[in-house]
Amino acid sequence: MPSVAFYTLGCKVNFYDTEAIWQLFKNEGYEQVDFETTTADVYLINTCTVTNTGDKKSRQIIRRAIRRNPDAIIAVTGCYAQTSPAEIMAIEGVDLVIGTQDRDKLMDYVAQLQAERKPVNAVRNIMKTREFEELDVPDFADRTRAFLKIQEGCNNFCTFCIIPWSRGLSRSREAESVLNQARQLVAAGYKEIVLTGIHTGGYGDDMENYKLSDLLWDLDKVEGLERIRISSIEASQIDADMIDVLNRSPKMCRHLHIPLQAGDDSVLKRMRRKYTTAEFAEKIRLLHEAMPGVAITTDVIVGFPGETNEMFETGYKFMEELGFAEMHVFPYSKRTGTPAARMEEQVDEEVKNERVHKLIDLSEKMQLAYAQQFVGEVVDVIPERDYKGAPGSGLVMGYSGNYLQVVFEGAESLIGQLCRVKITEAGVNECKGQLVRVLDEQTAAVRGSEAS
Repeated sequence: MPSVAFYTLGCKVNFYDTEAIWQLFKNEGYEQVDFETTTADVYLINTCTVTNTGDKKSRQIIRRAIRRNPDAIIAVTGCYAQTSPAEIMAIEGVDLVIGTQDRDKLMDYVAQLQAERKPVNAVRNIMKTREFEELDVPDFADRTRAFLKIQEGCNNFCTFCIIPWSRGLSRSREAESVLNQARQLVAAGYKEIVLTGIHTGGYGDDMENYKLSDLLWDLDKVEGLERIRISSIEASQIDADMIDVLNRSPKMCRHLHIPLQAGDDSVLKRMRRKYTTAEFAEKIRLLHEAMPGVAITTDVIVGFPGETNEMFETGYKFMEELGFAEMHVFPYSKRTGTPAARMEEQVDEEVKNERVHKLIDLSEKMQLAYAQQFVGEVVDVIPERDYKGAPGSGLVMGYSGNYLQVVFEGAESLIGQLCRVKITEAGVNECKGQLVRVLDEQTAAVRGSEAS
């Protein structure tokens, strides 16, 4: 049986794409082996280019695969492959570079290379692509949450970001295809689906009279699906229709990830973000009004070129006022080829570090404050693994609809079941709870809009 080993760098979308590529190999009779410990016939490296470090790490992993088995076929895909195919082709031992499209042709290229070992550069201009690449993932290793990719690419061109050049412009997956895949995932036993993409909230931008809120209503009708989560959405994409579906659909999770990136208007402008702090705050206010208790998490970039101490302090106060449930904090990292990398007034690394720590402390304070509101409340949790991955501990762990990580006493058989759990103790990264009852399918269906 031929074997394949994968190595994935970067974001969740890349991990989804790798899973989809594995399906192609699986259908051709391949077995998957461990990248680090086993010699494989084919190595596939799914690369990242979001920072210069991503490029460097991708090259290191490619060379590691070549050393493992010089006779193996070495295939490279992903964002770095898309933006710099010539750099990768120049590495002695690389057989195939394929980028972020045409991956459905991957097995043809592998067969071609098995017949005749001539390196192939299969990367073409992503900016001309207007079609969503259909690659399905019918099953995931952790059995409780399924990811469903509905969108690819981005039209925003923020000054710090290379992604539109590596993923192309925004393109949406046909609604019927999304719904069919959702039904298949439910049939495979999944109760929660996480909608994902490069710019998920941009779903429908390239369609006529159909947008993300319409898709959510259609998914709401999928029988057996308990929870729908959106991986990320921009403030500018939250309109009245979006708020309506979040408010009225009992399946929509009370959790939204809305990237802020900076809490100062002049920084936002230089980043070429599409909103002001006032507009962002107004959207957050409307969401809290429509969904009391909603968890809003965010991304923040610290030390963007030209960010002064005053700008940072303004941002800090703004974030504190909004009271996020959690913030993902990143120091600004120069990405060659982006406008921000050429900007004057790059911020000193030490200053960046100091600011990052201040915001991480703020995030932890806000995380705890958010969780404390729910002590004594009963929430829905779908356990997804044994606590700390230790079977037999008598504890299971899962996320509530509003994204609290909850640990409680319960048998392994609860994994993947919808449970009602009372929060007994709040913590920064995890809360403790007590199982109230397990909801069966009938109860869940009529549960309506109880705290989800």
